[in-house]
Amino acid sequence: MKPIRFAISTCPNDTFAFHGMLEKKVDWRGLDFDIQLLDIQTLNEELLAGRLDVAKTSFHAALYLSDDYGVFPSGSALGYGVGPLLLASKPETTPTEISQLTLCPGVHTTATLLFKLFYPDSTRIDQVVFSEIMPLLKTGKADFGVCIHEGRFTWQSEGLSLVEDLGSRWESATHCPLPLGGIIGAWRLGREVLETVQAVIYDSLLYGFAHRDETLPTMRRFAQEFDDSVLMKHVDLYVNEWTQDLGPVGVRALDELSSRAFEIGLTGARAKLKVTTSAT
Repeated sequence: MKPIRFAISTCPNDTFAFHGMLEKKVDWRGLDFDIQLLDIQTLNEELLAGRLDVAKTSFHAALYLSDDYGVFPSGSALGYGVGPLLLASKPETTPTEISQLTLCPGVHTTATLLFKLFYPDSTRIDQVVFSEIMPLLKTGKADFGVCIHEGRFTWQSEGLSLVEDLGSRWESATHCPLPLGGIIGAWRLGREVLETVQAVIYDSLLYGFAHRDETLPTMRRFAQEFDDSVLMKHVDLYVNEWTQDLGPVGVRALDELSSRAFEIGLTGARAKLKVTTSAT
């Protein structure tokens, strides 16, 4: 069997969860993984081009891939209080004019999907790498930006203004945790391989939970923000009970995202996020 082309993001929640796999601290159960670390937009593009077997992706992109990929029950990032923030370069402003520019982190990111759900007609959108959004807002080159990852913790110190927490709006509208992204696997791998991959992912998560301090060098190697306390805040926010197992609550959140994306015309009726197998 050829190596499984496996890719995750460089975000601390992924490098924490997959430290055990990256450092071979857990048994790969007879599988051979070719592991890459990529930014989320590149991950989405590689998946959409069919060049990956297993990968982290935004659930927005996963909707377009649902015929060919399923969601593993372990490894997802979803929860309460984890959503992207809509920030402004000036205080007390909201995106109401068509001429105003909003920066979003990638066309297929869940952050972009949320902005389109809640601000469907108000502004023009440019997609940029997430780490460039706050610097561009600070220089006044854009009016608004949808901020993710470490920016949730640092936007105030950067002198920016909060327009809205898009995750909180999702929670109020759906009464579900916000599904940001997850690990998806190609149906072509077959059920037995998918079940084995799920077991390795689960083992890696358990290893990270049991060896938190050991994961820090791995996270520091790839993180935009190098402060240990910020890294662990990131982990505590995005790695939770639904990362270990989506369960019925997580599956309901995926169903909600699928139906709302269809309602605003972003996807077709067949696009539905489906879970590959049961959790270990």
